[in-house]
Amino acid sequence: MTVKLTGDGLRLEDVLRVARERAPVALAPGAAERVRAARAVVEAVVEAGAPVYGVTTGVGVRKRMRVDPSELREFNRRLILEHLVGQGDAAPADVARAQLLLVANGFARGTSGVTLELVEHLISRLNNGATPHVRTLGSIGMADLPANADLAHGVLDGFELGAKEGIALLDNNAFSTALASLALADAVGLLDSLDVAAALDLEALGGNLSILHPAAGRQAATVERLRLLLAGSYLWEEGAARNLQDPLSFRCVPNVHGAARETLDFALARLERELNTSQENPIVVVDERRVISVGNFDSLPLASALDFVRIALVPVLTTASERSVKLLQSPVTGLPEGLAAELGLAESAYSEFGVPLQALAAEAKLLAQPVSIETGSTSHHEGTEDRMTLAPLGARRLAQLVELGERIGAIELAVSAQAIHLRGSPKLGAGTGALYARVRELVPPLRRGDAPPGDLEPLRALLRQPT
Repeated sequence: MTVKLTGDGLRLEDVLRVARERAPVALAPGAAERVRAARAVVEAVVEAGAPVYGVTTGVGVRKRMRVDPSELREFNRRLILEHLVGQGDAAPADVARAQLLLVANGFARGTSGVTLELVEHLISRLNNGATPHVRTLGSIGMADLPANADLAHGVLDGFELGAKEGIALLDNNAFSTALASLALADAVGLLDSLDVAAALDLEALGGNLSILHPAAGRQAATVERLRLLLAGSYLWEEGAARNLQDPLSFRCVPNVHGAARETLDFALARLERELNTSQENPIVVVDERRVISVGNFDSLPLASALDFVRIALVPVLTTASERSVKLLQSPVTGLPEGLAAELGLAESAYSEFGVPLQALAAEAKLLAQPVSIETGSTSHHEGTEDRMTLAPLGARRLAQLVELGERIGAIELAVSAQAIHLRGSPKLGAGTGALYARVRELVPPLRRGDAPPGDLEPLRALLRQPT
C-alpha cells in the first residue's frame, strides 16, 4: 500500500514500511497546492530583495552577507557541498531511507518553500530504491547538518537547487528522527520478546505467581500480558511455587517491564509529534506572505524522551541478566550447578555464561547516561550555536542498547530452556510453551559431556520476531 505524504499524518508504521519494506510513496491530494503556495512566497521575497536567512543571505556568521540574485543557484549548490563534514561509518540503509522519507514529508507540509519539482524528485528517488551514503557522526542535534548534506548530495543527481532549497534540505532533524523511529520500534519489539523470556524464567525457577495477582494493582497491563503468556502453566497449580518470595529480579518483573512499557509509550507519542511537525529554519508563513527565523530544529522533546527510554530499559536488561545468573546457581534453583546435565559433575555446563551476562549488563548501564543535558560550545559561529540536544547520539545509543538486550535475551533463553529441561519439561504456559518449543528447535538440551552452545545468533534472531 502506498504511503501518502501530507506533512501531518505520518505514523511510525509508515516509516517502517518505507524504510524496511520499501513501500511506495506519493504526495497526498492537496499537498502539491501547499508546496506551490509556499514556493510563491519565497519567490516574492527574493524578488523584493528582503533579507531572509539562508535565502537571500549567507548562513552562520555570514548571515550579514547578501547573496546576489544571479548567484542563488550556485549559492544553494555550494551550501550542500560546504556541509559535507560528517564523520564515521555509513548509517544502515533503512535509516537513510527513513531520513529521506522524513525530509519529503516535511516538504509536503508546505512550510519549507521548496519547489514541487524538488519534492517529486526526492519521492522518485525513494521509490527507485535510493539508499544514500549518510555518515553517522557529526550532528549536535540542532539540525542534522552534516548528515542531511550527505543525504542531499546522494540523491540530488544533478537537480539544480533554487532559492531556499539548500537550507531546506539541511536545516531539519530528519536524520535524528529517523534513527529514533527505528530504534524505538526495535525497543518495543525487544520488550515484547523479553516479556515472554521473563515469563519463561519464572517457569525455569519454579517461581511464585502471586506477583501476578490482580490485587497487586500496579502495572495492570503488563500483569495481564504475563498472565496470558503463562496461561495453563504448571506454576498456577497449588504448591508449585518453590519459594514464598522469589529474588527481586523475578518478583519485580511486572514493575520493571511495566515501567519500561509506559516510558516507551511516552516516547512514541513524542516521536509521532516530531514526525508531523516543522523541524526547520526558516519557515514560510503563507498566510502572512513571510519567511521567518525560528528554532524548530531544537528537538529536545524527542532527545530527552530517548534518554528516558534508555534509563527505563536498562533495568529490564540488568534484571534479565541477574535472573539468568541466579538460574545458574544450584542453591537458588535446586538444580545442578551451572545447569549441568547431572548432579555432581565437574563440568562447567552453562556456568560461564555468567561472565558475558555481567559484561553486557555493565555496558548497557553505560549507555543509559543522558546526553540531552549537554551544552554546546559558544565559540562556533560567534556564539550563536550555544546549545545542543545530541538527539542522534541518544537515538544511536538506544539502538546499541537494543542490540545488547538481544544478546542478553539470547543467553536468557538458552539458560531458562536448559533449566526447564532439567525440571522434566513441566507443562508450560500458552505463550511460554510456544517460545520454549522454538528455542528447542534451535538449541538442544545440554547432555553430559556437551559444551554449551557457541553460537546464540539464532536465538537473537528469534527475539526479533513478533511475539
